[in-house]
Amino acid sequence: MAGRNKDKLAVSYDDPGITAETLDITDDTSIGALADHIGSVDHVVSTASARARGKLSELQREDLLLSLDTKLLGPLMLAKYFAPQMNPGGSFVLFSGVHAFKAKVGYLGVGITNGAVDFLTRSLAVELAPIRVNAVSPGVIDTGAWDAMGEEGKKAYFEHISVANPVGRIGTAEDVAQAVLFAMTNAFMTGVMLKIDGGEALT
Repeated sequence: MAGRNKDKLAVSYDDPGITAETLDITDDTSIGALADHIGSVDHVVSTASARARGKLSELQREDLLLSLDTKLLGPLMLAKYFAPQMNPGGSFVLFSGVHAFKAKVGYLGVGITNGAVDFLTRSLAVELAPIRVNAVSPGVIDTGAWDAMGEEGKKAYFEHISVANPVGRIGTAEDVAQAVLFAMTNAFMTGVMLKIDGGEALT
């Protein structure tokens, strides 16, 4: 695992087989240093995100730039530095999101970022072949990302999404993890966006 707060990552898991490293995905020097430190790899999964939510009148350039830098340019540079040392059969898994495929007021910044990740995935799959590049596009997933809404606000929002979703529930971290493992291990799949959203993009 790698992130800007190595100590925070280190206490997240009690497993001697998992190590934590420092990485700022918006800093090429940091990415290059991690690549040099780790050496050859089998798979790289990028889950970094910085959301620029809000209506057009509320959006700020700096927030949009951070969103694109974190979720689009960061994974692109990960591919640049790690592809040369990817082992045979290896892959990259990027993260997009449901609003790449579902236009909704208040999610313009999120949507254009995730839409760009979709195109990046397909482009890298062609340029880096035979290294595989796929992406996961989650819908609303029950994680700490929604805690800022408060317990009641989060509950009400989840109920609203559950009613609208064709599968009738909110996604779980396990749903997403299974998709990532599938993308990593299916040796005949590349350039694919796996929509793990309960059908939210259809509504």
